[in-house]
Amino acid sequence: MAFVLHGGILSQIYLGVLFTAFCFQTMTVQGAALKPEGASESSGTVINHSMILVQRLEALLAQGNGSDVSLRVQTVHSDEVKVFQAHSLVLSLQSEVFEGLLEHRNSSTLTLREPADCAAVFEKFIRYMYCGEIAVQLEQAIPLHKLASKYTVLALQHGLSQYMTLHLASDSPHGHVVNWYHYAMQIGDVALRDSCLQFLSWNLSSVFQSGEWGSVSADLLLSLLQRSDLILQSELELFEALEAWIGQNQPGGLTIENALRAVRYAMIPPQQLFRLQKQSPLLLKYHQSIQDLLYMAFQFHSASPLQLAKYFDVNCSLFTPRNYLSAAWGSPWVINNPTRDDRSMSFQTQLGPSGHDANKKVTWNALFSPRWLPVSLRPVYTEHGAIQAARPDNGHPRIIVTPATSSADFAGVSFQKTVVVAVRQQGKVLVRHVYNFHQSTEETGDFLAEADLQHRGSDYLIDSSLYLHIVVKPIYHSLIKAKK
Repeated sequence: MAFVLHGGILSQIYLGVLFTAFCFQTMTVQGAALKPEGASESSGTVINHSMILVQRLEALLAQGNGSDVSLRVQTVHSDEVKVFQAHSLVLSLQSEVFEGLLEHRNSSTLTLREPADCAAVFEKFIRYMYCGEIAVQLEQAIPLHKLASKYTVLALQHGLSQYMTLHLASDSPHGHVVNWYHYAMQIGDVALRDSCLQFLSWNLSSVFQSGEWGSVSADLLLSLLQRSDLILQSELELFEALEAWIGQNQPGGLTIENALRAVRYAMIPPQQLFRLQKQSPLLLKYHQSIQDLLYMAFQFHSASPLQLAKYFDVNCSLFTPRNYLSAAWGSPWVINNPTRDDRSMSFQTQLGPSGHDANKKVTWNALFSPRWLPVSLRPVYTEHGAIQAARPDNGHPRIIVTPATSSADFAGVSFQKTVVVAVRQQGKVLVRHVYNFHQSTEETGDFLAEADLQHRGSDYLIDSSLYLHIVVKPIYHSLIKAKK
């Protein structure tokens, strides 16, 4: 039976148990690990029994020995109640909020009202307060974070934010990244919000095919539609997914108009645009709201880009491609044994997104080198031979992408290259990283810098191979200032 004393004074039983547990740290126990502090024989030795202390503290919670407060957790909008026998000292050490609540309580019972999702994980939360360890499942991350935030358990709060950032790619039946994004927006966690948004942008085609797409909020939808770094098959795929989202969510007319005006119709081939105008109920209904964009798209496809640039700003988002994975915009590239010899390949893309340039092809040569040396480290050759030798293992992986030929058609067009690195996580192939460059990934400075390609189990490899996709984005430039 616990001896409960008010005013924050611990019972004699509780104090005795804590003192006994503490003393275990300085006793020699069979199987304990001895760790020398230094190489010298005269230096001290650390006897570590911290796990015994943790186990005894956990036993205090489980058995209620020395308890001086009962936590009565009542589920909001429910008659469900859970009671935990706890200890004021432990709660106060871990949480300033609990310290304040315990100082102003009028009895040995402290009543806490929690929403159902938080009440369901409250036992895990309290256990963490005693032993500093918690097993988290995907669906428990948000309610646990809510509790850690409410009671200012900062270490747990930070740890759960990191957990969510690191488990965006984890598999779940109904998806979780969209929900985590909305939660990050709600609590103002900018780092988690940006991580979720980047993951969704890089894996949008997978999101389209999951149950998460329907749970995307209107604000998140518009944020995604405005990005140029989306990775998907084509702009048509994006329009069809938008059409499905609108059909499922039935948003207001203003939201629909804003979303439709964020579609880059100029990136859709004219024959597909004609079909959409006749067969899409959404476009038929809202044709008036976007007819100016459709008109500009058809002009874009019919006129020479050089002629169009005289009258329109061809650098606006309407004429800027995203990271499209279809064959017209690049090529996949699987590199077996990426730590060995250089690899090369050739592929073709269309000269530009305009229908005027659709039949004009550009052939590209791509070279992958596992040990590419920066200019500053390359050997300098003289008449006496190399005077500066660099070790091959000083190099870093690099990709160079150059056109096989030059053409007058390239005038007014610049080519932005993107390398998409895919990995397998939780049984799914997802985008791990994206690198943008002009000619060589040496320009980025961090290409595969964190990838341990020497290790067969590297997170960047799938079955010991490097899975890449090179995207070439042709961008037109205004040669003459557009007329007002």
